[in-house]
Amino acid sequence: MATRTHQPSIPLTEIEQSAFCRTEDQLPAKSLAEEQAVNVRWQDIPAQYLHCSVEELDQRIGIAKKTLGKSVTILGHHYQREEIIKYADFQGDSFLLSQEAASLAEAECIVFCGVHFMAETACILSSSNQRVILPNITAGCSMADMAPMEDVDDAWEDLESVLGNRGGITPITYMNSIAGIKALCGRNNGAVCTSSNADKVMEWGFQQSGRVLFLPDQHLGRNTGLKMGIPLDKMVVWDPFKAMGGNTTEQLANAKLVLWKGHCSVHTRFSAGQIQAARERYPDIKVIAHPECPMETVDAADFVGSTEFIRSMINDAPAGSQWAVGTEVSLVNRLAINNPDKLIFCLDPVTCPCSTMYRIHPAYLLWVLEGLVGGKVINEITVPEQTQVEARVALDRMLALK
Repeated sequence: MATRTHQPSIPLTEIEQSAFCRTEDQLPAKSLAEEQAVNVRWQDIPAQYLHCSVEELDQRIGIAKKTLGKSVTILGHHYQREEIIKYADFQGDSFLLSQEAASLAEAECIVFCGVHFMAETACILSSSNQRVILPNITAGCSMADMAPMEDVDDAWEDLESVLGNRGGITPITYMNSIAGIKALCGRNNGAVCTSSNADKVMEWGFQQSGRVLFLPDQHLGRNTGLKMGIPLDKMVVWDPFKAMGGNTTEQLANAKLVLWKGHCSVHTRFSAGQIQAARERYPDIKVIAHPECPMETVDAADFVGSTEFIRSMINDAPAGSQWAVGTEVSLVNRLAINNPDKLIFCLDPVTCPCSTMYRIHPAYLLWVLEGLVGGKVINEITVPEQTQVEARVALDRMLALK
């Protein structure tokens, strides 16, 4: 049994989350040199790219894309800024984009404009002859960083020791996790899930054993469990900085759902108070939120669902409808642009983009593309072969569920 405890620490990606927050609605495009005035980690980049104007970046990215042709595919996550999305060959959520990349046999290089765990997933699903690139290596994910491999390995050892003879426990990890955790799930009869199929995968998990360990987002896990009818007194939170996660053996044995103490820095900003304020201002407003939001926020919303669900619901809504949205502001702004006949705004009155996604500046995209034109691969993301194999098992278990 693992008994190691250590001092609580906050991932640097969490500390940096508020760096790009603004009080205005829009985030104007700036040169990379101007944006690097914000005190967060930035990957070093050749000086020639620092002061490029928006117009120069646009022209040179277009030339590089045309030169590279179909040998390179650019993927843009929904939370990317408009200045990046405009260059994406495909846009979507992380898993949809990884599947898309894997289906493009002619693409020798996949430039993933997202964050690190997404590029890892693309690497796991793509062919061995394809190379995956992340334009800015500092584009991580605070949620994924809240579940480092050492802590998860310790937790799994403890849980197996306590519950191995009490019906066991099935590990399920959200897509927003490092490759090593996906591999742990693969080799321990677990699976991966997305925000749209978490209930289906969790139901499968309960069929495998009496309990589920859900990583790394406690809010998605809790909201999904409640949706399935699991009461709060059958859920416990695993705090990696406390012995046995801060739980007794009896509490773990009585639990159906063990929730890793992690969260999304973006979605935990949305509150029930913001929803009340939106309703007071717009009596006909419909509130839609992502299930990574806290339980109280989800309970107060009219609709709850994944990024794709939010997009479909708003895009298909009738003209004149009003929407307050609890998800990343770059996506909300894009929905507002694409639906000028509707009122659409972010629940949070302060504009706070995902600070790691926002680090994919067009200058970084140009840097890696021009590197490829010159025969140089910059920022390639790789995953050890055994980790790939085991993680793919967990992903395939998810895909096999109907």
